[in-house]
Amino acid sequence: MRELFDEVAGQSPLDPQESVRRATRAPQRKRFYREAGVAPADGGFGVTLDGKPIRTPSGRQVIAPAGAIAEHIAAEWNAQGEIIDPLTMPLTRFANSVAEVADRVDAVADDVAKYLGSDLLFYRAGHPEALVAREAAHWDPVLSWAANELGAHFILSEGIVHVTQPEQAIKAARSVFPADPWAVAALHVVTTLTGSALLALALLHGVRDPDQVWAAAHVDDDWNAEKWGVDEEVAARRAARLVDFRAAVTILDALKA
Repeated sequence: MRELFDEVAGQSPLDPQESVRRATRAPQRKRFYREAGVAPADGGFGVTLDGKPIRTPSGRQVIAPAGAIAEHIAAEWNAQGEIIDPLTMPLTRFANSVAEVADRVDAVADDVAKYLGSDLLFYRAGHPEALVAREAAHWDPVLSWAANELGAHFILSEGIVHVTQPEQAIKAARSVFPADPWAVAALHVVTTLTGSALLALALLHGVRDPDQVWAAAHVDDDWNAEKWGVDEEVAARRAARLVDFRAAVTILDALKA
């Protein structure tokens, strides 16, 4: 990911793929508790294992801003078998990441904003016409919303030739980023998974639902799969990313409730 988080854990704790790689390398650990629960903690909700609060690897207590989030995290712990499998605990990994960067919300938001200079939605296929039309159907409504509601007018490009975006457009989109660390973290995760800060903003503001955002992020991939068949390795990576995408959606839904 980016060097922004190197001081925290060597790689960005908000990078889902890096989290999975580290979890895969970590030694397996047997379940050491009977039951996970939820308890009030410092203005939020903590998750407990046999009454003791869970903490990040660096020792920070995980405190969720909504009871529903803490309940979801506790459910992941309760669902573990004899061996704890971090790959089946995306919300726990997410919560650990937020705890590690909670005091650097602006830096996380700025990292998301960097995508506004080279967002997925800006770079369009020149042919075939059917793909051009499909990209437009998925992406143009989001760009229209950004222009009409946010005052963020971006420039499109054909192919992969970089185009410099207007600073005013980037500032306009950046101005509607959330301030809450959990929401910013979810925005960051969705952005890195989709390659689009605008899709993440559209999800955050209810302009597009999760299925629409996920489909929009994979227009080109789906087109290639239809023409040339499904690559099993690519499909497996996509399925793994979807787990983290859904975790971020769960966070956003709980924050809105």
